[in-house]
Amino acid sequence: MNNKCCRFKGKMVTLTIAFLLSLLLCKGALAGNWERNPDLTIGWTAWSDAEVISKMAVIILSRAMNYDVELTLADISVQYRGVAEGDLDAMLMSWQPRTHAEYLERYKDQLVDLGPLYENTTLGLVVPDYMAESGVNSIADLAKPAVKNRFQGKIQGIGATAGLMKLSRQALDAYQLDYTLVTSSGPAMAKRLGEALQNQSPIVATGWRPHWIFAEYPIQYLQDPKGIFESRESVHAIVRKGFAAEYPEVAGFLRRMHLELDELEKLMVKARKTSHTEAILEWIGNNRDRVKFWINGQ
Repeated sequence: MNNKCCRFKGKMVTLTIAFLLSLLLCKGALAGNWERNPDLTIGWTAWSDAEVISKMAVIILSRAMNYDVELTLADISVQYRGVAEGDLDAMLMSWQPRTHAEYLERYKDQLVDLGPLYENTTLGLVVPDYMAESGVNSIADLAKPAVKNRFQGKIQGIGATAGLMKLSRQALDAYQLDYTLVTSSGPAMAKRLGEALQNQSPIVATGWRPHWIFAEYPIQYLQDPKGIFESRESVHAIVRKGFAAEYPEVAGFLRRMHLELDELEKLMVKARKTSHTEAILEWIGNNRDRVKFWINGQ
């Protein structure tokens, strides 16, 4: 066990969880400058839900559990490889069992699954309500020439290596759709969707829940009679091999951390209006007992 872990254990003996939480809620708790040598490195991708859950974990780990944590922004494929090879300690956005099946199979002997952070997630192709009201209700409808022309033969996507993009490519094949799946990013997809809604223009995009777009925009999934996107998934925390033995308190925290989809989406909306830090600290202040349980299991 390294000296940092020993210092942490000593502090846990003398400080109560309640006091640690009061430190967490103090925005100046991390003031000061020092040379960075983080205890933990966590990977993340700029997906709305991943940003909230990752930054919440970092705030609790750093401000209430006294760890120096670094968030590393990386493509999802790089994150899986990073955790598998030990360059990253953890990632909090493993979609299971289907969406990230390729990565989970490839690195199955090099990863440790700590369980779900949230469950009953969904994916699919989304359109504004006004498109559904005009007769575009199913993915099968996209094959109609008149519908394809309205969408200019394009489906707005996200990052190329995302599991959602792989499923979308499968949908193009299954429904025999001659469309271009536009590669971009999660934020770019949401921006493009918002612009289309503002102008009441046609758009079909890749989407998933939890995401703030479902709380803010009048949109809906297209029906999927072939069941390409039908499975409900869970988003898990995964860590490198040996991590739980080196950092048992952190592993225990990640195993117990759990949010519901609706509260996660509300957090995303709040974060857009204020900031991630402000929204997360407010949520923690309203859920102290839950956070105590995440930290120490009691």
